Amino acid sequence: MITVTDMSLQFSGKKLYEDVNLKFTPGNCYGIIGANGAGKSTFLKLLQGQLQPTTGTISVDKNERMSSLSQDHYGFEDQTVMQTVIQGNQKLFDIMTEKDALYAKEDFSEADGLKAADLEAEFAEMDGWNAEADASSLLQSVGIAEDLHNEMMSELNEGQKVKVLLARALFGEPDILLLDEPTNGLDVYTIQWLEDFLADYPKITIIVSHDRHFLNAVCTMMCDVDFGKIQMYVGNYDFWLQSSQLAAKLKADANAKKADQIKELQEFIARFSANASKSKQATSRKKQLDKISLDDIKPSSRKYPFIKFEQNRPVGNDLLRVDNISKTIDGVKILDNVTFTLRPGDKTALVSRSDLATTVLMQIIAGTMEPDTGTVTWGQTTSQGYLPRDFTSEFDGNDVRILDWLRQFAEKGNDDDAFLRGFLGRMLFSGDDVNKHVDVLSGGEKVRVMLSKLMLQKNNVLLLDDPTNHLDLESITALNEALVGFPGSLIFTSHDHEFIQTIADHIIEVSANGIIDRRETTYDEFIAHPEVKKQLEGLYGE
Repeated sequence: MITVTDMSLQFSGKKLYEDVNLKFTPGNCYGIIGANGAGKSTFLKLLQGQLQPTTGTISVDKNERMSSLSQDHYGFEDQTVMQTVIQGNQKLFDIMTEKDALYAKEDFSEADGLKAADLEAEFAEMDGWNAEADASSLLQSVGIAEDLHNEMMSELNEGQKVKVLLARALFGEPDILLLDEPTNGLDVYTIQWLEDFLADYPKITIIVSHDRHFLNAVCTMMCDVDFGKIQMYVGNYDFWLQSSQLAAKLKADANAKKADQIKELQEFIARFSANASKSKQATSRKKQLDKISLDDIKPSSRKYPFIKFEQNRPVGNDLLRVDNISKTIDGVKILDNVTFTLRPGDKTALVSRSDLATTVLMQIIAGTMEPDTGTVTWGQTTSQGYLPRDFTSEFDGNDVRILDWLRQFAEKGNDDDAFLRGFLGRMLFSGDDVNKHVDVLSGGEKVRVMLSKLMLQKNNVLLLDDPTNHLDLESITALNEALVGFPGSLIFTSHDHEFIQTIADHIIEVSANGIIDRRETTYDEFIAHPEVKKQLEGLYGE
């Protein structure tokens, strides 16, 4: 159990949060939510002891082991994959290392023998003899093949390293599991496996994530970082969001009778409880939901950007034809004879186990990379707006104000300061924010600026490579709704399940061996398809 008592944190005279009182108990999965900069990741560092609170205490039950997801993808380059995972239980790894060092001594003494015997007993008590088998099983579950388990971490690609670090965090069933953006860089199959793993996890799990579907699938409680406080709520993300919106409505309706407001709250909770009770994660929470009172829910201070994409003209009869595209990079074939046709109005999600495959295909389609073979043919009436996965070249070394950078993409008549200030204000750049220089913006701010550029260009085709990366939940929600309502055509990649499910009507899975093309199929239907499920079972042995 973790107990946070009267905790506050202050940086440079400014309080990030104050008077925080929370209790985290086994069997629950807690989602930490809040706007960018609210202090979500900082809170995890406080729980880990990497930071100390300004006032108050954070108490962890004695002998409980805490594990966290490392954000340093290159921190274990001199270790094997197996060693990296087992180090997730540092005490066990230290015993293994010390024991092996003793046995390797040429002048092995009687004292060494006694020490080794003590270590062997402790090793056995910690189930050390099964450590490698357990680590191997975990690695295979996240998609790391057995022939990579004794490779050096330096030999793995970025996506494989992310999966190994996830396995490292999960290894040995820690009592307290802290996961900061655990779905970042994971393919859909690994995310599905992780959802199932965490839904049944019997210990304490605390997660920071911008993935709404993931939060809904695994969380039983939400911790909202807002108003300089951290408030805990029963239920998953959707329940928190809907109850927050209801609270704002009731607060705005100051003239409504208390009895009417209570009735509306009760009806809302009854609806949610009926749905939540069907999921294995939420069954035990139904009684707690029923006990929520009017004073227990509070409106959020969150602000949503206004995002709306328009097109100068509709697409004509033809959208896009891709014929026999192949591409090899550094001796590795990324795309092999990829062929498909998109029709006007299609909203197509490109999915793959490899982010590199979808990004390379997006770059070829957008014209920023040449294929080795094959052709890309756009309809004559199309105009494409492109948001690349890596947009640093748009900003690095570009020492200009947001206002002036955006002006170059505005139509004549909409390029004056007054219009652009109002436009940026709706994208949450208020006041002097418009005078910030683009090369010093945060990741989320840069994405909002890139989306502003696309809105001003009014293209009838949008190419978006992982557009939710760096965005907070409010911006993701606003972008999601804008793309659902976009009248043009869309090609995009994403790791966000809900984002794909609510937008895409056409799924293309990309691999080195070609594609699986499923038109007029939702993402959930695609995932449930027998062929895809068979691939999932083949990968992870489920």
